[in-house]
Amino acid sequence: MNTCRTHITTILKMPRLLWCMLLLMSFLASKAQALPSFSRQTGMSCVDCHAGFPVLTEEGRMFKIGGYTKTDALEKSNFPPLSLMLQPSLTHTDKSQPGGAAAHVGKNDNVALSAVSLFYSGRLLPAGLTAGMDSDAAAFLNKFGAFTQATYDGGARQFHWDNVEFRYADKARWFGTPTTYGLYVNNNPSFSDPWNTLPAWTFPFSSSVVAPKPAAATLLDGGFAQQVLGLGGYAFLNNTIYLDVAGYRTLGRRFQRAMGVDPNENALISGIAPYWRLAYTKKIRNSSFEAGIFGLHGSTHPGRDTSSETDRTRDIGFDAQYQFSKGVAELNVFFSRIQERTIENASEALGGSANHTNHLHSTKLGFDYLHDKTIGGTVGLFRVDGSTDATLYADNLTGSPKSDGAFFQVNYHPFAKRGGLPGMPNSDVKVSLKYVMYSHFNGARENYDGSGRNAKDNNTLYLETWFNF
Repeated sequence: MNTCRTHITTILKMPRLLWCMLLLMSFLASKAQALPSFSRQTGMSCVDCHAGFPVLTEEGRMFKIGGYTKTDALEKSNFPPLSLMLQPSLTHTDKSQPGGAAAHVGKNDNVALSAVSLFYSGRLLPAGLTAGMDSDAAAFLNKFGAFTQATYDGGARQFHWDNVEFRYADKARWFGTPTTYGLYVNNNPSFSDPWNTLPAWTFPFSSSVVAPKPAAATLLDGGFAQQVLGLGGYAFLNNTIYLDVAGYRTLGRRFQRAMGVDPNENALISGIAPYWRLAYTKKIRNSSFEAGIFGLHGSTHPGRDTSSETDRTRDIGFDAQYQFSKGVAELNVFFSRIQERTIENASEALGGSANHTNHLHSTKLGFDYLHDKTIGGTVGLFRVDGSTDATLYADNLTGSPKSDGAFFQVNYHPFAKRGGLPGMPNSDVKVSLKYVMYSHFNGARENYDGSGRNAKDNNTLYLETWFNF
């Protein structure tokens, strides 16, 4: 009860500056001229493609599989497909963080502009630019789409490229089966996937940039994000079987620095790292179900040190998603499990691992409900566990990677049913309040790092608003 009272007091006392920021941004958004690029291009509302941003509906998944190219027949604009996202936030942890939560911020109760993102997303060329072309040339160019995001990170206080993808998509009949197929280039394995279960687009969708986070994560769970470039192809047969195959290589140091990424913090892929995905989906009346498998294999030089052999990592994942929509009710259930095995040839030789072979497992289960496109909530469980390695996890007193817990989140979309902010048709605003609870953090319940700090001290209350316009 005392903990609950503390959190309520924090919300009431701390966010005066935050609400000033929100009101200012609402004013700026209402004066802006640009509409969200996907909505402007398709003529559809945000709620047609999202069961609460960013969870995709079937319409949203088909838009992505179609290469971000679907358009309203009347759309003839020359305006580029630009959108802007702002994420002001407030973070409170149960116990203040010694030395400050991050550079430039205090030990606790931090108000921040977590992220500012600029998107160029939709058809690669606006419909107005291809309207006057030769019909064959226009038809070909209209099959190219893009999702590009550049972000200012309010925690690190720097700009960097975020998820970036270019696609070509078309339809055909393969062996008598109607098929949507495509090619893509992107910088994050699993970003191409249309469901909300794989790491690039899975819950909790956003988190504090200044709260403590578990140290251990699988390679698929962001280990290569924005550090690589991959070429892939996919096919969606009869809207039932989805197949995706790609290969990734590490980008050069100079390019990574130019994109705001520190190349010294990532591994160097030896050769090509293959990524693959197979899923089955079925729609029955008001429900749809997806189940699949996916994987990523990589031989890497840790820290880009090529003086030794390579570490060989194999990630294999299993996922499922259930979606129900009827009347004012929308329910999503997400599940994923990634099993990772790494042969530490290089890390062991270089003194980065005590074991020759390590295992890591990541499991997530989430339930998301949205009522009348306006208010809803999310409950999630998460667990990371694996081999004990006193060298690899030297900062964990037990040498274990174990972190687990749950989160509870309330979501509010005040303008969804109205079509967007005043003067901003098809824009979107999402206000969320989330509480993250840890049972274990970096290997233990208590004194996990030798400083006397316990897992529950990192429990986090997070208030955030997303502005998309």
